[in-house]
Amino acid sequence: MAGSISLVEGGTVTTPQGFQAGATFAGLKTYAEDKLDLGIIFSEAPCTAAGVFTTNSIRSPSVTVCQENLAKGPVRGLIVNAGIANACVGDQGYKDAQQASLLASGHLGVRPEEMLVCSTGVIGVELPMSLIEAGIEKIQLSGDGGHDLARAMMTTDTRPKEIAVSFEIDGKQAHIGGVTKGSGMIHPNMATMLAFVTTDAAVEQGFLKSTLSDVADISFNMTTIDGDTSTNDSFIVMANGMVGNQPITEGSSGAETFKQALKEVCIHLAREMARDGEGATRLIVVEVEGARDTADARKAARTVASSNLVKAAVYGADPNWGRLMMALGRSGAEVDEAKVDLFINGVCIMQEGRPIPFHRDAVVALMRSPEVTFGLHLNLGEGRATAWGCDLTEQYVIINSAYTT
Repeated sequence: MAGSISLVEGGTVTTPQGFQAGATFAGLKTYAEDKLDLGIIFSEAPCTAAGVFTTNSIRSPSVTVCQENLAKGPVRGLIVNAGIANACVGDQGYKDAQQASLLASGHLGVRPEEMLVCSTGVIGVELPMSLIEAGIEKIQLSGDGGHDLARAMMTTDTRPKEIAVSFEIDGKQAHIGGVTKGSGMIHPNMATMLAFVTTDAAVEQGFLKSTLSDVADISFNMTTIDGDTSTNDSFIVMANGMVGNQPITEGSSGAETFKQALKEVCIHLAREMARDGEGATRLIVVEVEGARDTADARKAARTVASSNLVKAAVYGADPNWGRLMMALGRSGAEVDEAKVDLFINGVCIMQEGRPIPFHRDAVVALMRSPEVTFGLHLNLGEGRATAWGCDLTEQYVIINSAYTT
């Protein structure tokens, strides 16, 4: 059974003991007052670490170097840049990612393989290494630097996304903190996102890796904005063990609490990405219950949340529930129309496959809320899942039609 988990007010990736961060403007993005585009997270102690990365066959060499360094053993931190993805630039991209790791490690006094590398931004542009080298020297690490780090990761995001929680392990107070970026080019199988999570709990490597994968499947892999998957997706967790607990392993007393705390952090970050989708005005939540199994529930929820017709209807506050049924039917999940119940923000629209009379103006008003929830009860089994998305607006087209101009 999971123990008590508490939200840390104003928490971020540096809330866990022993983690510091900092950021600067290096010139990778167009200049604006208070803009940041290069950051570092650093741990006072070596970290057990694990990651989940993009499934796109076109991937940034920053991802490759990150995975290679992760496989070499404990890490001490990571360097992240925004504005340039370091993707589709040939062999130079790999050399530049290695150089970024080398420069950051030299600045911090650790080995190059102990520093992970992440990039996000425009594809097809080389990293300006002279600017990055100069920028690294300007970064000052601090215990509250996670807030700047969260800002430095942003591309089209309108706001930083960060959180921290606390929980008890072996009688000691431990923490998990996280930051993420992502606003467009987001779809399950990782999204166009970078997510960095830290904890001061000691966690065994195998357990951390399996837990990370499970949590990704119910959080970031259930988030969709526009149906595209990035070349740079990276979700990394680092555990420095500075709380001094016995390492958490599968079946140990703190395992369930740790899993639940990590789940809460990642679901919060996933929801905030969807809420901040490019041009979005509303968060879409799709809750599927009674599917044949979990896999079917996830298929159904993701398909409905990613439907452009559903997203456009939400933007217009149009209770055109036929679009939900269309998307459900093409999801690949087993569906029996005669058993489906459908709800919009708690109002029953369909029961056992038959329309239920509803007050249209009232539902339209509900759909003008900042959050619109669709409930789909398939009544075929015990499978359940939730997906998050956002509405589709004219502003999305404007942002993406002029992204590099």
